[in-house]
Amino acid sequence: MRLLASLARLCAILGGSLLTAITLLTCASLIGRNTLGLTLAGDFELTGVASGAALALFLPWCQWQRGNIAVDFFTAKASIKTTLLLDRLGALLLAGVMALLAWRTGVGALNTLQSHSGTMLLDFPEWLVYASMVPPMALTALIALVQGFGGGAMRSEGQV
Repeated sequence: MRLLASLARLCAILGGSLLTAITLLTCASLIGRNTLGLTLAGDFELTGVASGAALALFLPWCQWQRGNIAVDFFTAKASIKTTLLLDRLGALLLAGVMALLAWRTGVGALNTLQSHSGTMLLDFPEWLVYASMVPPMALTALIALVQGFGGGAMRSEGQV
C-alpha cells in the first residue's frame, strides 16, 4: 500500500511540475508577444500536450485520496455497510474503466508512433503524449482495484 501511495504522490508531483512549466512557458510567450513582439511558435500546442499528460498524472492521487465525486443522495440514509459495499463496487467499476482506458491509450500510442503523427506547427510526436498517459491510468486502475477489494481507507469510514 505504501508503494501505491508513493507512486500516486510522485505522479501528482510530476503533473504539478508539468503544469508549472507550461504556466511559465505561457507567461514567457505572453510577455514576449506583448512587449518585444517575439512569439514562441507552437506554445498552444505544447500547452495542450502538457495539459493532457498532467490530467492523467493527477488521476492516481485523486483515486488514492478518494477525491472523486460521490453522489450520496440515494445512500444518505443507508447503513454504513451498504455504503461501504457501494463504494467498493464503484472502485471496482472505476478500476475496469481505467484499465480499459490505459489499454486503448496504449494502442493509440502505438498507432500514432507507426503513423509518425505529430502536432501541426512543431511536429511534436503525439505518441509521446499517449504513452505518458498509460502508466498513470494503469496505476489508477490498480489503486481502485485494491480499494475495491477492501484495501485502503474507505470514504465512509471517515478516513482518507
